[in-house]
Amino acid sequence: MKFGMIGINYKRASLSVRERFTFSDSEKLRILQKISEETKHEISQVMPVVTCNRSEVYFLYETEEDFCKVKDIFCGYGDSKSQEYLIEQTGRDAISYLFRTAAGLESMVLGEDQILGQIQESLDFTKMTGFSGKELNKIVRDAITSAKKVKTQLKISENPISVSYIGIKMLEDEMGISGKTVLILGSGKTSELALKYVTYYGAEKIFVCNRSKSNAKRLKEEYPEIEVFAFEKRYELMAQSDLMIAATSAPHTIVLAEEYEKSGGTYDKKRMFLDLASPRDIDEKFSKKEQTSLIDLDELNLVANENLKQRELLVAQGRELLESDVDETKEWLFMSRMDATIGSLQKRCEEIAEDTYEYLDRKLDLNKKKKKILYKMLRASLNRLIREPIRELKKLDCVEDQDAYREFVQKLFKLEDEED
Repeated sequence: MKFGMIGINYKRASLSVRERFTFSDSEKLRILQKISEETKHEISQVMPVVTCNRSEVYFLYETEEDFCKVKDIFCGYGDSKSQEYLIEQTGRDAISYLFRTAAGLESMVLGEDQILGQIQESLDFTKMTGFSGKELNKIVRDAITSAKKVKTQLKISENPISVSYIGIKMLEDEMGISGKTVLILGSGKTSELALKYVTYYGAEKIFVCNRSKSNAKRLKEEYPEIEVFAFEKRYELMAQSDLMIAATSAPHTIVLAEEYEKSGGTYDKKRMFLDLASPRDIDEKFSKKEQTSLIDLDELNLVANENLKQRELLVAQGRELLESDVDETKEWLFMSRMDATIGSLQKRCEEIAEDTYEYLDRKLDLNKKKKKILYKMLRASLNRLIREPIRELKKLDCVEDQDAYREFVQKLFKLEDEED
């Protein structure tokens, strides 16, 4: 039994291509059923993994013909050019790829944590639909366990590369956000992300100034604790705030030091400004004012680039950490080819022990205690007889030897019926 993977991801396929391979749960089920039917149920362990950046199918197979059938079924959801975007992995390479994917080492955002939960959800879906099995469950569980170990040891995601998060973290580290009054200019995606972060860090008051009433209304519905004001109120609100975050799409500077001072604004307390806009929203003159600090995109990008370099170093270490786990799982999968033969051998010993015990029980007049001892001794003796052969079967390290020994053991102990 071999492990394989077929799919597309952001590295080789654009969003317009990936969208054609975004399957709902019902579509995933249809794919699983089609794979099972077209391989005449030879492939019964299949796990689809579908996210915004990847659509992949992991499966156990025996023949190259079955692998190609899965490939054709998958490509059938695209067009004639689908194969040029395809990623194929087999054997150890497929196992290693799954381990790296679970750990976030194959993600667009290196080391991200979300994919680990998505892999677990995919396994749960596969179990629920009846397309899991001992081998697939073991491989995926090992991948999840190994990924958790890498994340715990290396803490890759603790080096943020989102400028929004880096900026908020700098505010938190340098001044603290809990209990503070925060002014946010803008209500687009970046502003909304900043709002989410300052809420998480426990801001006491949050003012939002924005020109778009519809966006402001939407934010107010999601965050009822915020106070929304007209854009013209920004200087008045600045004077009441400890922190200000600007992230508008204005083509010019919208917060001027001179205008702030004309409106009666002072520099009587410590304030921090975070400018997430390009071009800048906040006048750089604020950086020279007493008790006032200004963080802009240039500073944030320096930190983000440094953190990205650190992540890349940690990702390289993560790949090394995973490899020994990959080898263990590969070895287990290889040895599992002999499980059926070993199981049949053990079953034959159990049958012999049962038959012998029943015969002796009829011939000998034994009390209950001695019968129990007799049965245990019969089982132990027969298990002892096959212990060494089983060890040797588990040591076989090539497919040809496994196949030869399997055939020999089946004939020697007449196990053909059990194998079938």
